[in-house]
Amino acid sequence: MTVYGAYGHTGRFVVATLIERGYLPVLSGRDPARLAAMAGQHEVRPAAVDDPAALDRALAGSAAVINCAGPFAVTAGPAIEAALRAGVPYVDVAAEIEANADTFARFGDRARAAGAVIVPAMAFYGGLGDLLATAAMGDWTEADRVDVAYGLDSWHPTAGTRLSGVVSRERRAGRRVRYAGGRLRYHDDTPATERWSFPAPTGEREVVAEFSMADVVTVPSHLTVPEVRSYLTVEAARDVVAPDAPAPVAADASGRSAQSFVVDVVVHRGSERRRAVASGRDIYAVSAPLAVEAVDRILTGRTRTAGVASAGAMFDADDFLTALGLHRSP
Repeated sequence: MTVYGAYGHTGRFVVATLIERGYLPVLSGRDPARLAAMAGQHEVRPAAVDDPAALDRALAGSAAVINCAGPFAVTAGPAIEAALRAGVPYVDVAAEIEANADTFARFGDRARAAGAVIVPAMAFYGGLGDLLATAAMGDWTEADRVDVAYGLDSWHPTAGTRLSGVVSRERRAGRRVRYAGGRLRYHDDTPATERWSFPAPTGEREVVAEFSMADVVTVPSHLTVPEVRSYLTVEAARDVVAPDAPAPVAADASGRSAQSFVVDVVVHRGSERRRAVASGRDIYAVSAPLAVEAVDRILTGRTRTAGVASAGAMFDADDFLTALGLHRSP
């Protein structure tokens, strides 16, 4: 199993989770020195994203590739091309809205024709919200709106998050983005704040409204819904853009930080509401079991489609969430 960006913050969690699940990770990425520093008993295969031959060597003989290297606007395309050449599944942990939209647009037809499996945004942002929205929809075939509210007590960003944020802001010329009227729309209005009532024990919190995350790509990619809104607690929104915000600090031997989260998803259809909730600790660490569980299900044939698909379209959402212990009643 090749992990591209293995030495990054999330990549390290992915490597550790693969080992726990009995997989043998192959470490890859752009920096040979950083790979060598964490090699241990694992095979190391450096590869620059602009070197197709090196990427082919990185994936040779692997069952799948998990891309953890941002910015994904730079890495996703070349890594997916390499996965298609190798004939192996591709999963990434991209939270970049435009990069995820590019993956669907650029590779959807090719991957479907080849019977390939490509799952972008298989992470805290994009993947978890999509699984919860899919579980909440249940037997509904359409809805009016999906709200995804992120209750983070703080958000200490990694260097990769900061870099990906810069790339995303440059791509959208500093504008904000929302999914409304059945498509992504870019706008210059000032963010508003609202009050959101999270399930106990989090309770009511102030949130930034329409703080769009990757869910605006993943959710409507397969659910018939014309509007997707996401919300983020104001403390976390301030943290992620603050130049002096600290990086995550390990609070236990696993390397997880003490930062906690609750993801509250509400699906609206007329006057009806359906809800699904997940909670846990460390938004980066939780991306690892999400991505590894996805790969395990792909390799064991527990998928629902082929081509480029989000988590909710590719997997049984209820079963996936239950298997990871992330789903709880509101």
